[in-house]
Amino acid sequence: SKQKCFKPWSYIPDGIMPIFWRVVYWTSQFLTWILLPFMQSYARSGGFSITGKIKTALIENAIYYGTYLLIFGAFLIYVAVNPNFNLQWNQLQTIGIAAANTWGLFLLVLLLGYGLVEIPRSHWNGAKRGYLLMKTYFKAAKLMTEKADAEENLEDIMEEVRKVSESIKYNHPLRKCVDTILKKCPTEYQERMGRNMDDYEDFDERQNSYPSEKSLAKLHKQVIYSVQRHRRTQVQWQILLEQAFYLEDVAKNESSATRQFVHTFHSQEPENKIIQYFYTPTVEWYWECLLRPWFYRVLAVVLATFSVIVVWSECTFFSTKPVLSLFAVFIQLAEKTYNYIYIEMACFLTIFFLSICVYSTVFRIRVFNYYYLASHHQTDAYSLLFSGMLFCRLTPPLCLNFLGLTHMDATISHKNTQPTAYTSIMGSMRVLSFIADGFYIYYPMLVVILCIATYFSLGTRCLNLLGFQQFMGDSEMTSDLIDEGKELIRREKRKRQRQEEGENRRREWKERYGNRDDSTRSRAVHTDQKESSFSETNANRPLSKYTRSNGRTERDRIELLQDAEPLDFNADSVNDDPLESDSGR
Repeated sequence: SKQKCFKPWSYIPDGIMPIFWRVVYWTSQFLTWILLPFMQSYARSGGFSITGKIKTALIENAIYYGTYLLIFGAFLIYVAVNPNFNLQWNQLQTIGIAAANTWGLFLLVLLLGYGLVEIPRSHWNGAKRGYLLMKTYFKAAKLMTEKADAEENLEDIMEEVRKVSESIKYNHPLRKCVDTILKKCPTEYQERMGRNMDDYEDFDERQNSYPSEKSLAKLHKQVIYSVQRHRRTQVQWQILLEQAFYLEDVAKNESSATRQFVHTFHSQEPENKIIQYFYTPTVEWYWECLLRPWFYRVLAVVLATFSVIVVWSECTFFSTKPVLSLFAVFIQLAEKTYNYIYIEMACFLTIFFLSICVYSTVFRIRVFNYYYLASHHQTDAYSLLFSGMLFCRLTPPLCLNFLGLTHMDATISHKNTQPTAYTSIMGSMRVLSFIADGFYIYYPMLVVILCIATYFSLGTRCLNLLGFQQFMGDSEMTSDLIDEGKELIRREKRKRQRQEEGENRRREWKERYGNRDDSTRSRAVHTDQKESSFSETNANRPLSKYTRSNGRTERDRIELLQDAEPLDFNADSVNDDPLESDSGR
């Protein structure tokens, strides 16, 4: 008996989804091909005004836009001249969409092949405490090299800024540009340069060669980049230190008999009281040392199962009789029972997992310092815009690939079914049969080769051979960097321990001698008031001068006692000669 099909509460009326897709598709295409490239050039420009930045962006994108216009114009001329082609506007639009989707699908399969393997593997390795700690040491050694390079680069750029600031005086027409550059410099460099800026010499009287506005714009661009990179490495270094200290604490607490998590350093940020109440040291120990590794292993197995299903479906979705794609099987079973909620949930989970595999790979890509997404708000504007372009280009081919996996696209299923809203907007791909029947169907099979290459870390091994330092367990370079990072973390840990001990001694000093110093201060002030009143009544006596100075000396001595710090005997070296040491003096 055939079941009745009831109208679900989440049903969307006809005509709504095509409008939605039309808005989403054309706005994303406008962003990725026109607006975002322009904004990238605008963000990287070193111009000193909005007009100057727009002019620079237009010049940089002239070649970019001109290439596409040239290709499109040549294609239009070929179609107009050739009598065999009788293409209408809708068909031209379909060809343009097919070209964009072909490029997006090419990129999609590359990213998907990496994410399908790396995401389950990263969660499986997350259960290995020793693995995470070794990788953190490796990252510390690499980040220290990058941090030192960023500091050296910043010093060189600041030296150029100092020379320019000294050569261009206040009455020079380009002084406003120099002031704009100085505002982008770190505060300590601004103060250092501000000491030598009291010279009001006329620039016309000196026969010096002054930099042009174009060279100042280039220097402005270098300053913005170097300052941002220096700030990013500093923040990343502090975050990496916290991660390393925490992983070392986890390794120590695993053998704890009290089953309470003990931190080496207290958190510098105030914790939420609700979290403190529920997430007690005992709960933290059970989660970090006992439950979390098993949770990560189970999650890795589930994700690996999803990955296997995706790879199998990508290789077999072209087969309609019999239906081999598992996602198409699940959807067709739900169609027979008219289970609309199940169809929605199956589609949501499928496209959600595909999106995680593809988009997470975008966050892992790093092209030197040209494109790099850094966490904790340390990504520069150029990289953010570049990632936005990738997301806009990947969304339509991702949906097209999903429709192919579930056999909802009539081009693949070869069924006379009602077209989806996405297909109605994209148009019939039968205009280009070699793309619709060839590339869209057989190219996704390459995901198998990419998954195998990712599983055996072929890309990492190639980069390692080329001299790019990559984390590999069987590499001598990796073991050397791990040892170097371990020493750096140990040094930073000792440094922080000395700082905390010094703060504790200062706190104890204030608690022990604070009240005595306050009483001494009050007596000194009371005596000083008496002496001041006595000296005012006897203004002609020379004694008043000395009583005031004695009172001031007493106050200075008390303030020095208030600010005194106990000696730190944990220093690496102590001078034995008290006459030559600052503390003895």
